[in-house]
Amino acid sequence: MSALHFTDTNFKKEVLESGQLTLVDFWAIWCGPCKMIAPHIDELAKEYAGKVKIGKVDVDANPKVATEYGVMSIPTIIFFKNGKVFNQIVGAASKLDIKRKIEENL
Repeated sequence: MSALHFTDTNFKKEVLESGQLTLVDFWAIWCGPCKMIAPHIDELAKEYAGKVKIGKVDVDANPKVATEYGVMSIPTIIFFKNGKVFNQIVGAASKLDIKRKIEENL
């Protein structure tokens, strides 16, 4: 299973109303650092399938969600639980760093 795709339309249902820990990667196709972490996001989606919901928001196609959460630089990874933001990583992070944050918040 690869990362899910969250949009302005499905964000509320898929992320905010999910009782599950949810990692959201805010990215864009033209972003070099976003491309660097994309394989990590997909690998983590497979590793944590059933435990953590992991998905991506293309900020160009879904500006409403990105603006609502103050995403100013990409990649930005925001962790949600029970509809609330409780952690984030701004900039390209290693798979290990992202995994540590997941484990801290499980």
